[in-house]
This record gives sequence, structure tokens and C-alpha cells, in this order.
Amino acid sequence: MLENFDVGALEGSWKRLTDRVVGQDWPASTVYVVATPIGNLADLSLRALHALTLCDVVAAEDTRASRQLLDAWGVQTPLLAAHRHNEAQAAQSIVERLGQGQRVALVSDAGAPGVSDPGARVVRAVREAGYRVVPIPGASAVIAALMASGATSDENPAFVFAGFTPSRPVARRKWLQAWCRTPAPVVMFESPHRLRAALADLLEVCGPDRQLTIARELTKRFEQVHTLLLSQAQAWVDSDSHHEQGEFVLIVHAPPVSDATLLDPATDTLLDALLESVSVRDAAKIAAKVSGMPRDVLYKLALERQQKG
Repeated sequence: MLENFDVGALEGSWKRLTDRVVGQDWPASTVYVVATPIGNLADLSLRALHALTLCDVVAAEDTRASRQLLDAWGVQTPLLAAHRHNEAQAAQSIVERLGQGQRVALVSDAGAPGVSDPGARVVRAVREAGYRVVPIPGASAVIAALMASGATSDENPAFVFAGFTPSRPVARRKWLQAWCRTPAPVVMFESPHRLRAALADLLEVCGPDRQLTIARELTKRFEQVHTLLLSQAQAWVDSDSHHEQGEFVLIVHAPPVSDATLLDPATDTLLDALLESVSVRDAAKIAAKVSGMPRDVLYKLALERQQKG
């Protein structure tokens, strides 16, 4: 625990790491796209902190929210509004600043700018103007939810990020039908006031036996990550009034694929041919790249074929 650390040694380590970060390359006339905490302020990286301190201005989706973050870390860098409604004008202003040799940090309210948040338009304008863009990664609700869900594996690490679900029911059901056919986990964002409707639509589209991970309030005090069948999702929400509060990440797990009859004839032939000359692992790896099917499913099928042979 932190109280068991030698404070003097910890301060010395912090000083060494800080000096190392400061000594790295921080070119002028550059936009630094900085990922900020998604809840827990301690998730701001040392590199992100230095970028926010070093830059001449911080272009923020919400200057009030970003000022709270900067104040918490003692950063006095001035703020510039760069949100969805003024992104074109903000991009032009940022390009002009870069022409003057300034460094600009680009942040959203939480997480990574340009990923379901404003910022991509600024990045495109800066790159088109010939200036450098440096990403400074950090906290991600998508990755945090996947880490705690067990929905992916090293044999089959694929997943898709679909962003926010549509607000209108008909559009949402069509959207879910398209995404949930993917043979990989689908990660999506949902707001608390639409959670029940989204769960009902998921049940209709995917059926009762599909697995779902509900992640709420990630990195915050009341964080929860719960995996269950879609048939159980509404009951879980009903079981506690807090279950309907907060920011949500939903992960629709990949549909189960375990029957060799699901292989198309071309993949079936390819798998047999590969097993004549390469290992089971390599056969599954190559077949997955060619067919797009999950590697762990193909590995299981290849192993069964080898054992029968």
C-alpha cells in the first residue's frame, strides 16, 4: 500500500521520472492530442501532465470541465474552446498559433479526443496545414471495459468499437442488427436514460443467450463491471436503483461458434490443406487471416481434425 512506501525514495523516483520526461523531444508548432482521465484524476500520465504544462494553450471540448482537471494538477495553461459547434473555427485558430511556433494541447472532457469526442476535425486541419500531431495516450473507457470483461483473448483479440447507439428506436435496432452480426465482441456507449431501451433492443436483436458485459462508472468510486446473459439484463438493472446511473459501456460478446458446419467450403478446404504442412497453431492463424473467423474457433477445429487424423 502507498503508506508503506518510503516517501523520500518515492519523491526521488518522481524527480528522476520527471526529469526524463522533460528531457524528451517536445517540438514547437505541434498539436499534442492528450488523453485525459475518464473519472479518476490519478490516471493522468506524467507525460500528459508535462504536455498540458508546457503547451501555450489547451484547446478543450468544455473549458469548465478542463479547468477543473488543470486546477487539480496545478496547471495554469490558458484554455481555448474547441467543441463540436465551433471546431472549424477552432481548427483555423490553432493552425494560426502553430504558424507562430506555439505548442497546442488538444483535450476532450474525458478520454481521447477524436474518439467519440470532438477533435478529429482539428487533427485533419493541422495535418493538412503541414504541422505535426503527437498523440499522448492514456485512459480509455473502451479498453478499460474490455480489460475487465474477458470478452477477448490472446488467441482472438479482435473487437469492434461502434460508438454511441442511435437515440431513435428504429434506427437503434437497425444499427444493432448490423453491428451484432460481427463475429467479435462489439463495444458501444450508452447513456443512462436510454439504457433500458437499448437492453430491450439488444434482447430482441441478439436473443436471450448472448452474453453482455455492462460496465458503469469506470475508474470512479462506484465502478461496476458485470457480465450476464441478455435475458438477465433487465432484472439486473431492476435489482438496484444505482444500476441505472452513470456512464455506460456495453460489450456484446461474440456469438458462440463451435460447429464445424459453420465453416464455408473455402475455409474448410484451406484448413485441411494447411494441416498437411504446418502446425495446428499456424494453420489457425493463417486461416483466421484469410477468412476473418475467430482464431480460437479455428484452432479448436484444427485440433479436432488433427486428433481424428
